[in-house]
Amino acid sequence: MASHAEDDLAPSKTEGYKLGEKKTVAEYQQLDQNDESLRRWKESLGIGAGQAIADASDPRKCIITALALEVDGRPDIVVDLSSPGAAEALKSKPFTIKEGAKFRMKATFKVQHDVLSGLKYLQVLKRGGIRIGKDEEMIGSYPPNPTDKPTYEKKFATEEAPSGMMARGHYNAISKFIDDDDNTHLKFEWSFDIKKDW
Repeated sequence: MASHAEDDLAPSKTEGYKLGEKKTVAEYQQLDQNDESLRRWKESLGIGAGQAIADASDPRKCIITALALEVDGRPDIVVDLSSPGAAEALKSKPFTIKEGAKFRMKATFKVQHDVLSGLKYLQVLKRGGIRIGKDEEMIGSYPPNPTDKPTYEKKFATEEAPSGMMARGHYNAISKFIDDDDNTHLKFEWSFDIKKDW
């Protein structure tokens, strides 16, 4: 039986939606070569553009390499997730967000070995152990990174930090990146403080 925290981090499902048949990059490249609209769709995904790069010794399909918090007029707060233990350290090192500030998250990632279908970012926000919100952001589907594009970047929707005396304080979040096949590519806990000033 799944824990309550796991239920909180379950992606929403669209009733009646069924995933298409899984295909390799090579199969997509050969698929209906004479179909102009399909050719444009494959080009939009980057299938067939450049030589795919992958680390044969790393079986992961999706590698989240960095997360950043972007705030207008301030330097980005970047967390390099390529170093060991970086994701685990996020929980014990909260960062500060000024109340009422507009910000957005940005993820940098690599795809290797196969097409990544329906990558999503899920986040459950808690304060004092009580769930106060859940966010789900569709990132999209991506082919393996080619040599001319070694990483992908996704900027999330702009958010506004709550403001006022009641909003100030410490917040905890659990986040994960998951795909249409329910493969979790990264799951981590992190925290932040809403303060009157930076």
